[in-house]
Amino acid sequence: MRTSIDTNIISIILTGTAISQQLSNLLGRAGGQGALVICGPVYAELMAYPNMTETYLQAFLSQTRVEVDFTIDEPVWREAARKFAEYVSRRRKSGGGKAKRLVTDFVIGAHASLYCDRLCTLDTELFSHDFPNLQLIGSESL
Repeated sequence: MRTSIDTNIISIILTGTAISQQLSNLLGRAGGQGALVICGPVYAELMAYPNMTETYLQAFLSQTRVEVDFTIDEPVWREAARKFAEYVSRRRKSGGGKAKRLVTDFVIGAHASLYCDRLCTLDTELFSHDFPNLQLIGSESL
C-alpha cells in the first residue's frame, strides 16, 4: 500500500500544533501499511515553508520514512491536464465559485492516482470531486 501525502499534511505536522500529533499518528498508521511518498511538487511546496532548509527537510523526510518521487512522467502530466481542464471548464460555467485551485493540486492528484494507492490530504472534498477513483484519507480518519 503506497500512500501519497499532500503538502498540507506535512505543513501542519511541522507547525507542532495540537492537530500535528494526530496527523503524525495518521501517517504512522499509513506507514505501517506500506510506503509513504511525496511527489516533486509537494517537495517544492515544502521548501517554501517558513525558515525551511533543504537539510532540515531531508532530515525530516528521512526520519519519517517519506520517500520523494521526483519523476513526473507523461501519464501524470496528461491526467493532470485533463482534470485541470475539466475544473477550469466547471469554474467558467459556474461564474467563479469557490477559491481558485492551482495546477499543482492536479499534478499531486494525478501522481497519487497513477502511482500510489491513496492520498492523505486535508482537502478530501476537493480531491474527491476531481479524482473520484482515488482513495483519500484525511481529517475524518483522525
